[in-house]
Amino acid sequence: MNELISNILIGIGLSFSFFGCLGLIRLPDIYNRLQSATKCVTLGACCILLSLVIRYGFNDIGIKALIAIPVLFFTSTSGAHALLKGSHISGFKMWEKTVVDHYRDDTSEKVEETTEKS
Repeated sequence: MNELISNILIGIGLSFSFFGCLGLIRLPDIYNRLQSATKCVTLGACCILLSLVIRYGFNDIGIKALIAIPVLFFTSTSGAHALLKGSHISGFKMWEKTVVDHYRDDTSEKVEETTEKS
């Protein structure tokens, strides 16, 4: 039974990873692409790691996989946030059909500060 559940989780993880990689190719701008990669691939990798915990139990492989899940989750999301904020500050244009830009005010303040210092 554990092997069946593990195989199902591996299949779910592979499909999330596949759709995340497909999003990297198909989506229009860096912001959408990084969101696809972060959310889908992180969830896919966490499902695969969870399948290792179920398959091997709490031995050395299972415990390492269990420790890797929160590390991967938190580092992936915070790294993606830093990349997106840096891309926005650097001036990468958003897709023309983008509805909301939450960083617009932050960027305009940074530009004003740098022009005042010059």
